[in-house]
Amino acid sequence: MANQIKATFVIVGGGIAGVSCAETISFLCPDESIYLLTESSLIKTVTNLVPLGKSLTKFDIEEKDAENINRHVHVLVDILESINSQAKTIRTKNGRTIHYNYLCLCTGARPKLIEPNNPHIIGIRDTESVLEFQKRIKNSRKIALIGNGGIASEIAYEVNGIGIDWVIKDDHISSTFVDAGAAKFFQSRLKAKDSKPEKATIKRMRYTEEGQTSAANQRGAALGPDWHRKINIEGKVKDIPDSVRIHYETEIKEIKNTADSAFPIELLLTNGESIPCDFVVSATGVAPSLNFTYDQPFTFGPDGGISVDALMKTNIPDIFAAGDICYASWDRAHHWFQMRLWTQARQMGAMAGKSMVAALRNEEITQDFCFELFGHVTNLFGYQVVLLGKYNGQGLGNRYEMLVRVTPDLEYIKYVLVDGRLQGAILIGETGLEETSENLILNQLDLTPYGDDILNPDIDIEDYFD
Repeated sequence: MANQIKATFVIVGGGIAGVSCAETISFLCPDESIYLLTESSLIKTVTNLVPLGKSLTKFDIEEKDAENINRHVHVLVDILESINSQAKTIRTKNGRTIHYNYLCLCTGARPKLIEPNNPHIIGIRDTESVLEFQKRIKNSRKIALIGNGGIASEIAYEVNGIGIDWVIKDDHISSTFVDAGAAKFFQSRLKAKDSKPEKATIKRMRYTEEGQTSAANQRGAALGPDWHRKINIEGKVKDIPDSVRIHYETEIKEIKNTADSAFPIELLLTNGESIPCDFVVSATGVAPSLNFTYDQPFTFGPDGGISVDALMKTNIPDIFAAGDICYASWDRAHHWFQMRLWTQARQMGAMAGKSMVAALRNEEITQDFCFELFGHVTNLFGYQVVLLGKYNGQGLGNRYEMLVRVTPDLEYIKYVLVDGRLQGAILIGETGLEETSENLILNQLDLTPYGDDILNPDIDIEDYFD
């Protein structure tokens, strides 16, 4: 029967974690039946992978038609409805029953909107929501931006032709990634954003879903690091002086829909100000997406994600999870912690794929080396940003010291040290210190003899430590 499918491996989710898992399995076990269940006919794949160190990499994320995935992977565009782990089957919205030997859940996360059912508040998480954002902003004069992570920072810098009121609960911008010093470094770029160079064209194939016209159905996988370069996101007002107005240490007190006003929505803030605007962008984080039922209860982490061990196994036999849906419940390495980022989605997906193949072959494996050190490469305010280890002193209390080197409009380098040993680093700009910094964290070399000269611009520390 067409609605009865048997597969050795079933992966649910067409995002970075799911596709990385499927591609890893197809490389290791090309002769086994591999099915990828995705809610969207567009999937996310990693391209232009460039190693910057032992485990640190930078890459682009490309959106492809699901048919263009590895030829060993069968793609089903459908939605997971239920899991019967005792019978080892899943049921889909279109009535398919899929029998699996090993199942991996990579269903990602959904935006946590400040007011979910308000038509004037949108989240930005996937391609469909970006298209909705693009459609709305064309005829808008003023928006409110809520949140202080990567998406919010990119919108504040990339969007022109519109007034932006940026509401953040912290005392500096981009607090998810950087400290107050780096935020100040970014500030000049934000003020001069109207004179920034035009976006470079990304020469790659673009795909759209047939019949998909509305962003109300936010089904797609998470955005990649260069999403804003692929579309025109400009408002209708030109030459706005001070187009970004930042409200520090402020939260929303009340939301009013004002149908009879010049603006359809108004935000009342805890600092006493009010913001009338055309719409609100809620970029306030994500929550694991579990829009399906299951016969046996999963073990969940404190953030609502499905708990997984070091091999990405859940508490239910032969079911794995990777990416934003999961919570890393293993005994973590000293310099690694979990963040819901495309970097970790790729690493977790590949690890889950290796683990599923090992389970099939009854082999023992160990966790991948990439989980020894937190590393993430992104772009903020036009700069390359590299985060390594405990880059903001996470979990170190007041025991650490910082060394900082700043060249305005060029680079910002911060080293976090405990007892002379490097614990984390923030590298903004083309510093060339990625591999050196990674080695110093992993090797825990005592840098005390070098003192402040470790960041002396006249000394090439790469010659010493590479």
